[in-house]
Amino acid sequence: MSRTRIMLTAAPRTGKTTVIRRLAELLRAADVPVCGFLSDEIRENGRRAGFMVEEFGGEKAVMAHVSWVSGPRIGKYGVNVPAFERVALPAMERALATKGAVALIDEIGPMELLSPAFMPRCAALFAADVPVVATVHQRSLPALKSRIEAELITVTPQNRDELPRTLSRLLSA
Repeated sequence: MSRTRIMLTAAPRTGKTTVIRRLAELLRAADVPVCGFLSDEIRENGRRAGFMVEEFGGEKAVMAHVSWVSGPRIGKYGVNVPAFERVALPAMERALATKGAVALIDEIGPMELLSPAFMPRCAALFAADVPVVATVHQRSLPALKSRIEAELITVTPQNRDELPRTLSRLLSA
């Protein structure tokens, strides 16, 4: 397996998380170990109310919610940095330690970057001999381009359905 380094970016709600979720399913079906985490929406009464972080096959936690008033804020969301770190950082360490694993990171964005330990772990993961596919919030992209070397792919409504299969073929070869 090559040292694949890919960052997926797109406008919000275009399908970055869906691409990562489907890619994980395809890789697992091909018996490729998957490590990392998903950041998924929490919806209440038809509206986005927060975000959950979930390790592939492991622990999950609410990392941001509109009802939280303490702690750092990103837009309308209060962010629980320790909850994020409790799930995401060990998942990233497992990606480094698991032989033959593909690291899937969803996402590198403003909420996640509130963790002082997160960006150094991302840099270590991208520098290691581990294939990595990460979603990147558009606002985080300029700062990351100078710190992480990776192929940048923009997820669009036209490519989001085929992208998981294309990436899976690349990563399971």
